[in-house]
Amino acid sequence: MRALPFDEPGRFYRGNLHMHSTRSDGALDPAGAIAAYRNHDYDFVSLTDHFMPRYDWPLVDTRAFRTPTFTTLIGAELHTAAISTGEPWHILAVGLPLDFPRHDTAISGAELAARAREAGAFVAVAHPNWYALRYDEAASIEAAHAVEVFNYGCHVEVDRGESWHVTDQLLCAGRRLTAVATDDSHFKVADYRGGWVQVKAASLDPDALLAALKAGHFYSSSGPELRDVRLENGRIRVSCSPVRAIAVTGRGARSVRLNAAPGETVSEADLPLEKIGDGYCRVTVVDAQGGRAWTNPIWPE
Repeated sequence: MRALPFDEPGRFYRGNLHMHSTRSDGALDPAGAIAAYRNHDYDFVSLTDHFMPRYDWPLVDTRAFRTPTFTTLIGAELHTAAISTGEPWHILAVGLPLDFPRHDTAISGAELAARAREAGAFVAVAHPNWYALRYDEAASIEAAHAVEVFNYGCHVEVDRGESWHVTDQLLCAGRRLTAVATDDSHFKVADYRGGWVQVKAASLDPDALLAALKAGHFYSSSGPELRDVRLENGRIRVSCSPVRAIAVTGRGARSVRLNAAPGETVSEADLPLEKIGDGYCRVTVVDAQGGRAWTNPIWPE
């Protein structure tokens, strides 16, 4: 199966892949923005200021903020041309080289994403629900490794934080994509520490984290912890922190779910996969506060 990190060597590292500083439209300078995570049990971040002419093309060198117990990945939010609504493209690129070149702002989103991937970045379609990115537009980003399925900043500001709908459409069409949760923090409201990835890697080395992201060795969360997920003999077994529901979903409306009794929680499920059928499936757990954790899409071998 693909993109289950639990048996991979190493440990889980908690990180935020999408955030902004005063180098573009954030309220805190890079040092303050990074400290907001380093001082609150995060292991790594990527500062992804808007790489566009309006802000003089910032690609912030955050290597000075690395310590033995905390690291950074060089990144940016890339923009070009316009989608059908007239908004510029938003493409998240984590792991860019510091000499990533400026681009003609008339090139397509697909070409810009391809350039970022060729340069070594982990590429994600950013918050498609937030700016009404159409399915065909999202599908054109063939270079994407992932879709940003939960964006806490968009959730806080305009209640458009979740983007699983277009992601499931892409998965049903056969696209092999992973799913990231992020903050997209700007620090103008309480838009931070609400969505993150848990990356299983051999070390905190930036190259190891980037390789694990590209391999899909992570899960995403806005609260709960996933401890183990595995497929065995036509069943899926899930272990997690206490939650009120554990759901497995697949193509279309196919799903199976375990709900805790009112006022109680569950931390394990052993569910049959007959209703899921062929194709991919994914696990979602929901805690008592409404926080969720999501596996990447699982493609049985």
